[in-house]
Amino acid sequence: MARFSGKVALVTGAARGIGRGIAMRLAREGASVLVNDFANMDLAEQTASEISQLGSGPGGEGQRGLAYRCDVSDRAAMEAMFATAIQHFGHLDIAVANAAYSRRGTITELRWEDVRRTVEVIAFGTYTVCQLAAQRMVAQGGGGKILVISSLQGENAYPESTPYNLAKAGIIHLVSTMSIELARHHINVNVINPGWIDTPGERNHFTDEEIRNGGAQMPWGRLGTPEDIAAAAAFLCSDEADYISGAALRVDGALKHKK
Repeated sequence: MARFSGKVALVTGAARGIGRGIAMRLAREGASVLVNDFANMDLAEQTASEISQLGSGPGGEGQRGLAYRCDVSDRAAMEAMFATAIQHFGHLDIAVANAAYSRRGTITELRWEDVRRTVEVIAFGTYTVCQLAAQRMVAQGGGGKILVISSLQGENAYPESTPYNLAKAGIIHLVSTMSIELARHHINVNVINPGWIDTPGERNHFTDEEIRNGGAQMPWGRLGTPEDIAAAAAFLCSDEADYISGAALRVDGALKHKK
């Protein structure tokens, strides 16, 4: 299937985990992808290289991957990244705001710099991705797809994650607002709220044994994977989702309904 043949996507936080999963899924279906990251550029370069190699296969001629180091909370750097994407690829059809940051602790313990950094990356970074993508897509005409990766923590209050919960809840509402404003331009804006997903970032908070045992207790019998999120993302970024905008899709293996 080549649903994204000739399309150009920009994915933030795409060196590993959910972002990489989405970037690779879009590329396997024909898209060229700007792979953004900040702290893991060796992995971002590897992802971009794998995407470019896909272009040599049948039906993938012309696919390209481009790694770009940029802190999504830096507005000027983000503007430069979008300009580079247009210069390199010529246009932009899909933007996925995935980059995140989190430091856990109770509200009485958290350092202000960690609170501020979380909000700057998740809330302000997502806003900037969405705004710059929307401006480009409106100028191009012909619509476009903007996808935000939030979290179940944007819907439910989880302890020791107040800044993350705050920021993730805010970007869900951002999607609702943008979908109304951009409907007349036929720009679809949607959000995915993943449940507990087995990513490298989870190792910052849990041991392998805790992740393994936690997965066994999930309603679905396992943790989610980046590929689970990527499959949903590919659908929402495709023409098949033309009449879907402003939706919040939970991809959580029924975790929200766990008793």
